[in-house]
Amino acid sequence: MQFAPVVLKDAAAADHTFAPRDITTGVATFVESTGVPIADKRLSHSQSRTATTGRTKIGMKLALPVVQDVVVNGVSRPTVVRTGYADATFTFDATSNASERNDLRILFANALLGELGLKTIGGLETLY
Repeated sequence: MQFAPVVLKDAAAADHTFAPRDITTGVATFVESTGVPIADKRLSHSQSRTATTGRTKIGMKLALPVVQDVVVNGVSRPTVVRTGYADATFTFDATSNASERNDLRILFANALLGELGLKTIGGLETLY
C-alpha cells in the first residue's frame, strides 16, 4: 500500500507535511525533513490484532526535536537540545463498529484540543 503525505497544522495554523519514510516491523514512519536527519520531526503509526481476543490496537507517536547549532573547537554542528514526545494507543474490541471507534477518536482529540489539553499540556497546570 502506498501512503500519501500527512499534513498537520500546529498551534499557529502552519502546515507541517510528514512524508512517508518506511515501514519497519509493522510501524509506518513519516518525517518532516529539514535536511538535517537529527532534526526530522517523526510521526509513526502501528496497528496490530491480538490472536486470542481479536482486539485491534492502533498506536500513534509524534516526536518533535529542537535542534540548535553548537560550536565546539570552532566547528558548528547541529545538536538536539530537547525533544517533545506524544504517544497514544487506541484499543478496540473485535465487535466494535466504525461509529464507536470514531466516537473514541473524536472525543480523545477534543480532550486534547479543549480546555483540559490547553491547561494541562499547554500550560503545565495540574488538575488538583
